[in-house]
Amino acid sequence: MTDHRHAGAGVSDELVHKAGLPTGAGRGLFETSTFTCYHCQRVVINDPKRTRPRSWCKKCDHHICDGCGADYFLTGICRPFKKVVEEAQEAALKGLPFISPF
Repeated sequence: MTDHRHAGAGVSDELVHKAGLPTGAGRGLFETSTFTCYHCQRVVINDPKRTRPRSWCKKCDHHICDGCGADYFLTGICRPFKKVVEEAQEAALKGLPFISPF
């Protein structure tokens, strides 16, 4: 929820679009549902005007953001955030460097 009912003009549509929100979300009261990407933990705002389907990972059976959806489409690799954390912990225990995929 964003509440700009008492903030004068609110936020410009240009700034709202850069944040991934629909037109008008920076003025008045805006409420919509969200989900957390299972791969990168990014909180995604469900745009009620969106017509194309959300990305879905068939391997872990969860919604994923558009960026992770593109990676999954190109590579077919499922990398849930929990797995990335485990890989980082294992690398730390072995004294090896870890490069995050995000």
